[in-house]
Amino acid sequence: MHTTEIQEYARQLLEAHGTKAIAEAAQRAAAFEKQGDKEQAQTWRRVEAALLLMRGPHQT
Repeated sequence: MHTTEIQEYARQLLEAHGTKAIAEAAQRAAAFEKQGDKEQAQTWRRVEAALLLMRGPHQT
């Protein structure tokens, strides 16, 4: 998947799942890693990273 596709999918996931989108992406990545599907796991890790960037830094 291209970077723009990753970002678009991350945005859609954020709209659908709200604050739980990051956890959803991480769970999907872990599931694919457990199945041995490295390519899909890597894609989901990239989606997770894009979501983390969208969220921005934590504030105290």
